[in-house]
Amino acid sequence: MLSDIRFQGYNASYLKRDLAAGLIVGIVAIPLGMAFAIASGVRPEYGIYTVILAGLLVSLLGGSKFQIAGPTGAFVPILFAIVMEHGYENLLIAGFMAGIMLVLLGLFKLGSLMRYIPRPVTIGFTTGIAVIIFSGQIAHFLGLRNVKKKEAFHENMREIAVHIETVNWYSVGTAVICLAVLLMTSRLTTKVPPALAGLIAATLAAVLFFRGKIDTIGSTYGAIPTGLPTFKLPALSWDLVVDLLPAAFVIAMLGGIESLLSAMVADRMGGDKHNSNKELIGQGIANMVTPLFGGIPATGAIARTATNIKNGSASPLSGIIHALVVLVVLLVFAPYASHIPLAAMAPILMFVAWNMSERREFMHVLKTRTGDSVVLVVTFLLTVFADLTTAVGAGLVLAAVLFIKRMSGTLKLEGVLPDPQDKLVKPAQGGEERSCPQIAIFTVEGPLFFGTSSAFLETIKDKLAAGGPQPILLLRMGKVSDMDTTGEAALADIAEEVKARGGTLLLTGITPAVRPILDSSGLSAKIGEERLFRRTGEAIAYALRRVSPARCLGCRQFTFDECTELSKPAPAAVRPDRAGVLQG
Repeated sequence: MLSDIRFQGYNASYLKRDLAAGLIVGIVAIPLGMAFAIASGVRPEYGIYTVILAGLLVSLLGGSKFQIAGPTGAFVPILFAIVMEHGYENLLIAGFMAGIMLVLLGLFKLGSLMRYIPRPVTIGFTTGIAVIIFSGQIAHFLGLRNVKKKEAFHENMREIAVHIETVNWYSVGTAVICLAVLLMTSRLTTKVPPALAGLIAATLAAVLFFRGKIDTIGSTYGAIPTGLPTFKLPALSWDLVVDLLPAAFVIAMLGGIESLLSAMVADRMGGDKHNSNKELIGQGIANMVTPLFGGIPATGAIARTATNIKNGSASPLSGIIHALVVLVVLLVFAPYASHIPLAAMAPILMFVAWNMSERREFMHVLKTRTGDSVVLVVTFLLTVFADLTTAVGAGLVLAAVLFIKRMSGTLKLEGVLPDPQDKLVKPAQGGEERSCPQIAIFTVEGPLFFGTSSAFLETIKDKLAAGGPQPILLLRMGKVSDMDTTGEAALADIAEEVKARGGTLLLTGITPAVRPILDSSGLSAKIGEERLFRRTGEAIAYALRRVSPARCLGCRQFTFDECTELSKPAPAAVRPDRAGVLQG
């Protein structure tokens, strides 16, 4: 283990730091693990199993030095929807399949692609998930009776409204105690985990004053068993795999995004650099193993990872210790968890939702009133009122469309003329009458891709149509930053158009980013290597040798220095007069 690069320079002082950080994070993870499991529609101990197994495996096999993995709030609405539709057993299978997908993403080195998800999309769905988590705890906070959990946000809100008259004031009191202690602890000290302090205070209050008057983990789910469950292989069938494929894909994508976001936060806080592909492989293996022992899908937990770093973590050993601490607690104190009131879990999850909502970033993007604001709002609303798959898909498509629209305006096509003073080509000024009837020169600037190719093609064809027969078209490509196959096809179309008119296409300054696609497509050979130049001056000299002398006669444009001579008629042959002949 110590051969891992993440353990380089490890010593006894680092061990002390890891022991302290692991102990604190382990204590923090216990109430959160149970709370996220309950919110996901499964038994609380499944969250504990996930904390232990996923936390251990990601710390051992992942690519981040400080990452803490386990159940997270981001997964809550997704897992709950899967449990509602497919059941807990099939949730485990979907989680196992998601683990395979994550391993494949890492093996094919696709981890860096996760970073290209637009920020408005991640803020939008994160804030939407926070709203779902917060609203989902209202019924527990108020102790409402006979509330049926639904998948749709508006249906859950309707259930709360219909059953609001069943408020249990003992539950409200318990929740308020938990919330008050949680908020007070978070403001007064960093030594005590706020969630644990609130949970203990509320549980003591419920046991001493409200016994039998509010729902507890024991009364709702039964006693939490001590120890890990036995290993169990899932019963797979092809039809079941196909049926669960969409759910597994969503778990994998969200798990990958969340874990890499958490790893990037850890990099900024801890001054380290994670290996994104190794992190995905570690997360994938954890999500393959955890369901075999009853655990639910897991990912990198940003809040717990930040807590780990703030408390002095020096290596992944703190994550391993955190998992072992939770295991010891499960083995020793599991029977006491039955007394925890469900109303005490609600403020903890509400607090988590409030912190993960990214409300400041949400308002910041919203105030820009740009296309990003639209992407943000659409992703947020679809997360809340539809589902995360639809939200992220729509957000990505909308962001891509707006990006293409912005990029389509970045391509510039400008006619240029030689400057008679310094011999350089410069943009033609409005009303300037020096343009050559036979040689058209344009500077192309920006990316030539599917978003800009249509306008490029139309503009060039219009210029060719206005220029008459046999044009020589010179395109200065030194400022073309990139080109895709659609851009190459547009350029090939222009080459065909010029050839059909009996003209010649010349290209200059082709960049290393563009040349490979011209060569691989065969377009450079089709145009002709002798017509591809490094410098504009060389191309102009080549073009002047191929202009039609007949069209140059009498021309008064004088675009080039050579035009003065080219426009003159050839001198007539000297005819000796009669006298001369006679004399001769």
